[in-house]
Amino acid sequence: MSHSAQDTVPAIQTIDVRRVYQARGGRSIGGAQAGKGVTALDGVSLTVQRGEIFGLLGRNGAGKTTLIKILTTLLAPSGGQAYIDGMDVTRDVIKVRQIIAMVSGGEQSGYGILTVREQLWMFAQFYGVPSKVAHARIDELLSAVGLGDQANQKVYALSTGMRQRMNLCRALVSDPEILFLDEPTVGLDVEASRAVREYVRKWMGENPRRTVLLTTHYMFEADELCDHVAVINHGQIVAEGTTDDLKRGLQEHARFQLEMAEWLPAFTEMLRERDGVVDAQTEQRNDRTQLRLALLREEFIVPTIASINEAGGRVLALRRIEPTLEEAFVRLVGDEAESQREGEEAQR
Repeated sequence: MSHSAQDTVPAIQTIDVRRVYQARGGRSIGGAQAGKGVTALDGVSLTVQRGEIFGLLGRNGAGKTTLIKILTTLLAPSGGQAYIDGMDVTRDVIKVRQIIAMVSGGEQSGYGILTVREQLWMFAQFYGVPSKVAHARIDELLSAVGLGDQANQKVYALSTGMRQRMNLCRALVSDPEILFLDEPTVGLDVEASRAVREYVRKWMGENPRRTVLLTTHYMFEADELCDHVAVINHGQIVAEGTTDDLKRGLQEHARFQLEMAEWLPAFTEMLRERDGVVDAQTEQRNDRTQLRLALLREEFIVPTIASINEAGGRVLALRRIEPTLEEAFVRLVGDEAESQREGEEAQR
């Protein structure tokens, strides 16, 4: 197939993919009784174009990892079809594995007694990368993720962050066309997480044919990296588009934050009674008042500020509050996501 013909084939495509786990031997899976099934994926259809960083967002247990395992030939779907570069993941397993790689957050792959360089060289040989090419690529990758000084260090002695950066190098040493990142920065500190994200962006920019499918429940990470995202909940896709699409699509009101030098409590009630004002909330900070407004439409901000000035208020600063991907995510998947996020924050 010519490159021009290949370019019209999606890098990743799923059509009505289902996966049901059956409980056996008197044991339960996810609360299901023996003999009954737990549906992890329920008709998932996605198309990821070549050259994209595509984010799959969902809370724990939503089906993200199950879908990744199907796409990387580690798990068979119960129904539907899944394709990598036009190849069926159940029939073309060897060919699919030759052009993909995967990194999972917290994975302990490899052999602790090997050095970092030996570990990466070994994986390069699994993929048939010539030794000379492999060594040059290993040096480049280690330098890029800040592990150049650890090349001859034993794997068992690496910190969690170093090990995860090494795992990224391991995935890229075969020069895959399609990279699957399953929660790649979970448990990493800020510096290590940033190093991973920065190199993923750099790696993508070097070749327009490369594609990344990223699963994460860190909304800032998806917002920073992804061209398109899909939100999965209870095994179903509930929203899809760019991150801006999702944020704009769920914003009911225009929101503004004003910093006030002169303010009286009575102004708040006055604003709430104005046409176009949905809500007004204030918070005292030192000698200034922070006013948050929710308006029916953006154009109501001009008459609203005029009313404040006429009442004796004085506006020092004004900014529009843009919706966040996290807010859109919580609105889409409900209270369960909010409870999970609060639990994660409590553990930090």
